[in-house]
Amino acid sequence: MNARRRLISVAALTGVTALTLAATSACSSSGATAGDTGTFDVVASFYPMAFLAEQIGGKHVHVTSLTQPGQEPHDLEISAKQTAQLQESDAVLYLKNLQPSVDEAVAQSEVKTKIDAASLTTLEEHGNEVGGHAAAHDTQKGEEDSGGKDPHIWLDPVRYAEVAKGVGKAFEKADPKHADTYKANTDVVVKKLDALDSQFAEGLKNTKSKVFITTHAAFGYLAERYGLTEEAVNGLDPESEPSAARVRDLETTAKADGVTTVFYETLVSDRTAKTIAKDANLVTDVLDPIEGITSKSRGKDYFSVQEANLKALQTALGTK
Repeated sequence: MNARRRLISVAALTGVTALTLAATSACSSSGATAGDTGTFDVVASFYPMAFLAEQIGGKHVHVTSLTQPGQEPHDLEISAKQTAQLQESDAVLYLKNLQPSVDEAVAQSEVKTKIDAASLTTLEEHGNEVGGHAAAHDTQKGEEDSGGKDPHIWLDPVRYAEVAKGVGKAFEKADPKHADTYKANTDVVVKKLDALDSQFAEGLKNTKSKVFITTHAAFGYLAERYGLTEEAVNGLDPESEPSAARVRDLETTAKADGVTTVFYETLVSDRTAKTIAKDANLVTDVLDPIEGITSKSRGKDYFSVQEANLKALQTALGTK
């Protein structure tokens, strides 16, 4: 992601071996210690991974998330204590290339079961504009349109279902005693994601506009899945600063495509969204990338927040 983000220091990693299990506390509501819970211990990198682990694992799995509620996951730098938690776990579930410090810790760990969600589905390169709009009035091209492999696969219910299937199989293999439960729970999650996919497909089929503006290019997979175009102020890094030319181009796009809303997210500042909206005479609203659930979230879990996202898009795009 962003070069300014430091990976976990070598000193912190080498210091992990000196930490004992007794000194390590898990980030869970029960306060149980990762690696000493009597269940299958899974360390998850951030909310979408933790949610899948909890849904699939059920009562047989103890899940510890490295990213706390309200913490911006892209900027996570894990501590030596968290790395020790990872070392003592039975499995780690993460999304490679989203959180560099997690990637580094996983690579240097001896955890037997390492599950990279990015390897369980397909990733694409996305820039500021996703969805094939490329209208003649879009004049700002070049550096800001260059992207990388987009990690936001969980916002596409179809890709997230593919990840769920892979996670379920990994749990079955690593903890065969409870394989039947993991398989059954995976089937439930996949069916719910299939239903969510149908909700989005039907709910966004007939809209006045197909273009929406976001401050963070997190919704490219969702846009492609449902025939929309995401025009993002920033690229895959939610805190990068847009150029003046990019802002002007978005204002032009808004007028040409009947855009009414600039979407922002709950875990980063809404300043840029409000500035662009004011200059272009638009309104602002939340489109949640579901990187963490907080009191500001429009729902208590992945599914309820996605349903809120669907309603926000229907309002902004003008559902017919």
